[in-house]
Amino acid sequence: MANHKATKKDVRQAAKRRDRNRYYGKTTRNAIRDIKALKEDKAYDEKLPLVASMIDKLAKRGIIHKNKAANLKSKLARKTAQAAAKA
Repeated sequence: MANHKATKKDVRQAAKRRDRNRYYGKTTRNAIRDIKALKEDKAYDEKLPLVASMIDKLAKRGIIHKNKAANLKSKLARKTAQAAAKA
């Protein structure tokens, strides 16, 4: 690490951003895990828009790639469709 004042500040800012991004990513992964574990179709339909929104925010912030976000949302939507078809 350099001894310049601006470099030290940049290191502090990067650490804060990294912690924030890790929190958002982990929270979203937990939400995805929880929604996959649901058994009731109605609860799934209620939570899907919230989780999709979280995934979109990750992509917007650059935490995950936009194609990965699309793939995650597609898989969740496909699970909803399969659950509705069974019922």
